[in-house]
Amino acid sequence: MNPLPVVLPWPGQDRLADALATALPAERGAVTVRRFPDGESFVRVERPVAGRPVVIACSLDRPDDKLVPLMLLAQAAREAGATRVLLAAPYLCYMRQDIAFHPGETASAAHVARWLSQAVDGLATVDPHLHRIARLEDVYTVPCRHARAAPAIAEWIAREVPRPLLVGPDEESGQWVRDVAARAAAPAIVLTKQRRGDRDVEVSVPEVARWAGHTPVLVDDIISTGRTLAETVAHLRRAGMAAPVCVAVHALFAPGAAEALREAGAARVVSGDTVAHPTNAIPLAPALAEGVRELLGA
Repeated sequence: MNPLPVVLPWPGQDRLADALATALPAERGAVTVRRFPDGESFVRVERPVAGRPVVIACSLDRPDDKLVPLMLLAQAAREAGATRVLLAAPYLCYMRQDIAFHPGETASAAHVARWLSQAVDGLATVDPHLHRIARLEDVYTVPCRHARAAPAIAEWIAREVPRPLLVGPDEESGQWVRDVAARAAAPAIVLTKQRRGDRDVEVSVPEVARWAGHTPVLVDDIISTGRTLAETVAHLRRAGMAAPVCVAVHALFAPGAAEALREAGAARVVSGDTVAHPTNAIPLAPALAEGVRELLGA
């Protein structure tokens, strides 16, 4: 019989670790991660892992505080006898800058991928921000699994939102929004934007009469400042539509962002639980666990 894996929880991410341990199943481990007075990191694996695979549960929001101790923890687990070290990072950092946009910059996505590939034997995540990078394996040299949030989001919408109408704020969101809408058996529309100048953007107006009685649902993969989504919420309200529901996969909310969405007219703001936030309402750990299970079986 294969030994049960051990899930090592990053400090403050006990809920993620517990959910993964239950879903896999796995044993719950323990670690210490702290800083010396000079700012350097100290890590220790607190329970035996020898002869067993290890899964580090660590969402990589605010990554600059985590990357060095994370790589040290992976090495500590390996030196403690772990047969493999996997990373379950429901939010994967440093995927936005996938090229050098201006002279003197660097494509940080590729560099961070190389660092993590040297530290762990496999990676599972949820809906990474893929743009010019088509697949995680294009920059990571270890096996990767990419879980999708759309099924869980669609299930939540179908259960919680009366007569939902999925709304894409722009053409770039169209494929994602239509996928969620199809899974939720709901209609979808995609707004268009026409830029007439630096400060003059015209947004298409939906057919308000046609969608009377529907609840608009705006879905995005990441909400950070929330500025674009807030503008879309306000636009829909001015057009005469019902107060929208805003849904994010990854809740990277900057201070005041969720409040700005509500002030713009959002009826509700919810998110997946990839990044701990008061708006978390959609559990995505089961989807992440499936990716980890595939890596363990590979």
